[in-house]
Amino acid sequence: MTTLQMNAELFRTMGEIADDETLMAKVLKYVKKLAAQKNDPTRMTKEEFFRRVDEAKKGPSMRFDSVEDLDKYIRSL
Repeated sequence: MTTLQMNAELFRTMGEIADDETLMAKVLKYVKKLAAQKNDPTRMTKEEFFRRVDEAKKGPSMRFDSVEDLDKYIRSL
């Protein structure tokens, strides 16, 4: 099934429930959930998160005496 065909099928099916506010709210909630999964570049598994933390601990680190120093450093990048 092509994307165009899936779009047509989706809208046909939604047309059948368009007059039911409860069902439409469920559809909207689920579609927003799917869209958030696709668009969130920060999503990662727990294992990947801790692996990245461990890798970061191995690299060079910096300390700043004040927030202003940190801000200056970040703006200089």
